[in-house]
Amino acid sequence: MRELPVCGPEGPLRVPSAPSAPAPVRAVLFDFSGTLFQIAPYADRIRAALARPVDDATMDRLLDGLEAGLSDPAVVAAQHARDVSARAHRHAFTTWYASVAELAPVAGMLYEQLKTPEHWVPYADAEPTLARLRSHGVAVGVVSDVGWDLRATFARHGLAPYISSWVHSYEHHTEKPDPLLFHHACRELAVAPAETLMVGDHPAKDGGAAGAGLRAYVLPAGAAPGAHRGLDAVLRLAGRD
Repeated sequence: MRELPVCGPEGPLRVPSAPSAPAPVRAVLFDFSGTLFQIAPYADRIRAALARPVDDATMDRLLDGLEAGLSDPAVVAAQHARDVSARAHRHAFTTWYASVAELAPVAGMLYEQLKTPEHWVPYADAEPTLARLRSHGVAVGVVSDVGWDLRATFARHGLAPYISSWVHSYEHHTEKPDPLLFHHACRELAVAPAETLMVGDHPAKDGGAAGAGLRAYVLPAGAAPGAHRGLDAVLRLAGRD
């Protein structure tokens, strides 16, 4: 594994005497939520959980409540180390859902939706990108901060055959950007970190792969479920466009 240079505030302390060209990308690691998949809209999930009609005005109030709950001290506290275990993950999400009184009785059901493959929607360009990478001999893995096994969701949408390594944070009792997760995926794919590109939507967590010696590409936030995610950029970065 290549050592990263020691850097001062302005850059590397020592410049390599013979800088080498970057290694070709032999593997790409993908985040899950917000990168390859997105959960179905909250309004649809809430209506399904409540099992009754909810008019638009009421839905706006419920969604406003969830938004306000994001800054509730109890909710904020529950997010700490959320992805290091299945129990912590469930607690974090159900605490948030239950911060809205009308949703508290169905907080568990809303959480179970997260683990249900049918509630997840792949982005329009997820399958073409994965297929193109694999057809060019690029190994593909998933590194996700999550509280359950993602294989069933990928299988339900026909994407599991493209994935050769699965790294779920809860199984390793740590979260991105801990180098342990990225390095574990690299070992499973038999590639060096310098030959690996991490793709995600979180600047600190996914972009933090750079600190572990990988390359990193952070997607802009806010893509709607099923939309085009802009994953064609990954093919260019991997030299497979």
